[in-house]
Amino acid sequence: MKQRILGQDLSVSALGVGCMPMAGVGQNMYGTTDDNESIATIHRAIDLGVTFFDTAEMYGPFRNEELLGRAIRGKRDGLVIATKFAMRWNGTKNEGLDGSPANARRAVEGSLQRLGIDHIDLFYQHRVDPNVPIEETVGGMADLVREGKVLHIALSEAGPETIRRAAATHPIAALQSEYSLWERDVEDEILPTCRELGIGFVPYSPLGRGFLTGQIRSIDDLAPDDYRRRDPRYSAENMPANLAIVDAVDRVAKAHGVSNAQVALAWLLAQGEDVVPIPGFKRRVTLEDSVGAVEVTLSPDDLAALDAAAPRGRTAGPRYGEQAMRMVRL
Repeated sequence: MKQRILGQDLSVSALGVGCMPMAGVGQNMYGTTDDNESIATIHRAIDLGVTFFDTAEMYGPFRNEELLGRAIRGKRDGLVIATKFAMRWNGTKNEGLDGSPANARRAVEGSLQRLGIDHIDLFYQHRVDPNVPIEETVGGMADLVREGKVLHIALSEAGPETIRRAAATHPIAALQSEYSLWERDVEDEILPTCRELGIGFVPYSPLGRGFLTGQIRSIDDLAPDDYRRRDPRYSAENMPANLAIVDAVDRVAKAHGVSNAQVALAWLLAQGEDVVPIPGFKRRVTLEDSVGAVEVTLSPDDLAALDAAAPRGRTAGPRYGEQAMRMVRL
C-alpha cells in the first residue's frame, strides 16, 4: 500500500478505513451490521497494507472504539489509530459540545481504555465548540501530547480562521472534513489554508454517503429506516440532478474497467499527496474494491470530465440538515 504524510511526519496508508458504519451507528444509518464481519474487515484491511483507522467516542457512543480495540488486539504495531472527542456525556446521553481541556482529557482516558492502547496516534476535536476558545481546547490537547497519551493533534470541520488560530497554538497534523465529487466547498478556503500551514487533509464521506457508487438511483433503493431518506441530497427534488454526477463517474469507470467507487476515490487521491480519504466500511467486499483505487490513475481528460460534471458548489441540496450544518466550518 502506498503511503502519504499528514502534517510534518505522520505516515499513513494512502487510503484509510472509516470505522463509523461498523458498530454503534450502523442501525438506521447504513443498514445493519455484524461485529464479526466488521472485525474481519479490519483484519483484511491490515492484510492489504492499510494502516490508518478512524473512529470516535460518539460513534455508539463508545461501542465503535470498543470494536476497533478488539480487532487490533495483537495487531497494533505499525497502525495509526485516530479517534475524536467533542461532547460531554452523562452515561450514554449526549449533553452537548464541550471543548474544554478537562473534557479532552476525560475523552482520551476513556478512548485509550476502550481501544486497549497506550497512546492515540491522531486525536481530533470532532466539532468545534464555539463557547470555548480554540486556543484553550488545543492547549489542553497539547498537554496530552506532552504526557505521551497523544502523538498528533487534529481538527474536524473547522473553518479557516479557527484552523489558523489552532495551528498558532500547537502543530496540527490533519483536518478532517467532508470532501468528494459532490462536496467540494473545502476547495474555496479550507484546503488552501491547510496547505499553507502544512496540515494534511482527511476527507470523510468520500463516496457521498454511498451515492457516488451508483448503487442508489432511487429512494426506494434504501431501506425504510435508512437515515439517508432524510438526507437533503437524496430527496426527490435533488436526487435527479445529482445523478448526473454519478453518470459521469460511471462513464469514466467503464472506460477503465473499474468500479464507480474506485473512480470517486481516485479523483480525491489525485487532488494532492496531502489528501488521505477514509471511506467507511463494514464488509470485506467493499473494502477490497475501494482499496483498488490506490492503483487507478485518471488521465487529465478523465479529471476534466469529472470536474465539469461536478463543479464546486453545484450539487443540489445542502449536505446536512439545518441543525447539523450549524456545527460545521466554525
